[in-house]
Formats: sequence, C-alpha cells, structure tokens
Amino acid sequence: MKLGLYSFAENTPNPLEGGRLQSPAERLKDLFEEIRLADELGLDFFGLGEHHRADFVASAPVTILAAAAAMTKNIRLSTAVTVLSSEDPVRVWQQFSTLDLISGGRAEIMAGRGSFIESFPLFGYNLDDYDDLFEEKLAQLLKIREGGKVAWEGSVHTRPIPALEIYPKPVQPSLPVWIAVGGTPNSVARAAFYGLPMVIAIIGGRPQQFQPLVDLYRATAEKMGQNPATPIGIGSHGFISENSQDALDIAYPAHSEAMNRIGRERGWGPTSREQFDLGASPRGAYFMGSPQQVIDKILLQHEWFRHDRFALQLSVGTLPHKHVMKAIELYGTVVKPAIDQALPRSEAKAA
Repeated sequence: MKLGLYSFAENTPNPLEGGRLQSPAERLKDLFEEIRLADELGLDFFGLGEHHRADFVASAPVTILAAAAAMTKNIRLSTAVTVLSSEDPVRVWQQFSTLDLISGGRAEIMAGRGSFIESFPLFGYNLDDYDDLFEEKLAQLLKIREGGKVAWEGSVHTRPIPALEIYPKPVQPSLPVWIAVGGTPNSVARAAFYGLPMVIAIIGGRPQQFQPLVDLYRATAEKMGQNPATPIGIGSHGFISENSQDALDIAYPAHSEAMNRIGRERGWGPTSREQFDLGASPRGAYFMGSPQQVIDKILLQHEWFRHDRFALQLSVGTLPHKHVMKAIELYGTVVKPAIDQALPRSEAKAA
C-alpha cells in the first residue's frame, strides 16, 4: 500500500495559539516545509485541494505544487481535488503537463466535483449543471490525454477543439487521472466506467458502510471490461501524536471549529467532543491517535476495502506547525514502515 498526505491549506484562527491567524505567505511557507518533510521521509504522494474561500489559501493549487516540485525529489504531486466542473480541461491538461515537466514525471490529476460551490459563480457556471459539467469535461480531458491532434465537437458545456495538438507534452506517457468521490453511487460507477482509479473520501460516519461502494466499483469495472486491478484509495481526516490522548486533545479544538463553521453554512448540528472521540475509535472515520492506533485502523480498513492507497488529511482546521510536522514525522517513520511490512507496496498503474 502507498501512503500519502493531503491538505486543503487551511488558514483559520489557531485555537491553540490564542486565535492567531497567519498571513497567506506564512501559511504557504509552512505548507512547503510539510511537503518537503513528507518527501524526505519517503511518503508516496501529496495532494492539495482547490478552494476559493477565505479560510483556504490554495485557490491555484497547481502553482503551489509546481513550487513544491522544485524543492522535492520523489513524492508524487496531485490536487485533492481539481474542481473539474468549473475548469477548462485544456488548461487543466496544460497546467499538469507543465507540473509533470517540472517534477520529472511526478504529476497526477485528481478530478472531482468539489465539496464547496464558490467556483461556480466565480467562473460563471450554473450550479444546476453540477453533474453534467463534470461528465462532459471529464470526457474532454480524457480525450486530450489520448494525445495527438484533438478533435472535439464540443457540447453544451465544452468548446470544440478543431483537430489541434495541445502542448506541452508531459514526461509520463499518460498522465494519471484519479476520480475523487464522496459516496455517491453514480460517481463510483462513472469512475469504473472509464476505468479510472478512485479515491473515496471517508470523513464521518461508519467507514465500513462504504464497502458496498467499493464492491460496486469493482463489479462495474469488470462488467465494462476494465482492469480489475485499477487502484482504489481511501482519504480521511487524522492527526498523530506520541500517545492517543495528546492526539485527540491537540486535534479537537481546530477540528471542531472547522466542522462547526462549515456545519453552520450547511445546516448541520454542532459537533461535540463525544462525537469526535467516537470518530477516533477503531471503527470510526478519524485516524487520530498514536502511531499504533493509526496502523491498526489502516490495516482494519484494508480488510474491508483491499485498497491500494491511503491519504491522511493533516489538518482539519489550523494547528500549530510544530505539531503538524511531528505528526508527519511519526507517519513517515513509524506508520509507513509498519504498513510497508504488513502490506506490499505495490499498486497497479494508475489509469
């Protein structure tokens, strides 16, 4: 199994530092240190989310990843996610091809519909077209990926391409394209239909309830004649400290502030410490605890999903940088070696 990290580059008042708010430049400096450490420790990939809000600083994640590429050597670099519904597939391809050139062949595209809606009015799209936009733009992106002169007739949501080459060409013969899903069967079936690797975001509830979606993905892929070994990933919130109590106590204030803030926007009820602790229990969704607890939960979920990648989100809400760096250190020096020993680090080639 391959282990990595993802971040939304959150930038909110830090409850453990008296509500201190970093400047965007400070936050990016810390982010680069986190990515560089992950690379030095041999973690496999780093994903960066695209958001267009005041509480995140990664509205242009490929630009940030390109800077990270210049200061890292081995780690694969991805978005988490590119909100393809409100992007131009031609520009997405050009940006990631350029990232692939800068990184020496380490770029990956992770496409999704996004969990926030700000990009739709910002770029002039109708939220009512949420799913149709993604479907049509994904088809165009995959056509571009085939290479050569691209002839695209155009559709309601995409412009025609009159048999033109699209430059630059990436290092990798075929840039990996992953699909991120949040638990919608249609999204899972779409990924399987195209034979694309899939990442499921499990950020609450009971993770084992997602097992039927994994079964649906594999059954649909087989029915469509796709490679049954196409990789599957799981992404979840988490935090690691030397002991479980410290991990929970450090992570909870920022996590609850972030989830309650988003919850107020969406009409969710407030979260509580009891709910948080339950989520961190062995069968809960959060990977928060000691290194051994995180190891045990990865292995337990692997029994359910037989997945090929695990992505840990550090952090939800803003935590002191030193604590995040320590969590990455434990992830790379304790969790990763244990998982490497328990589960062979093989992964089918990403489609």
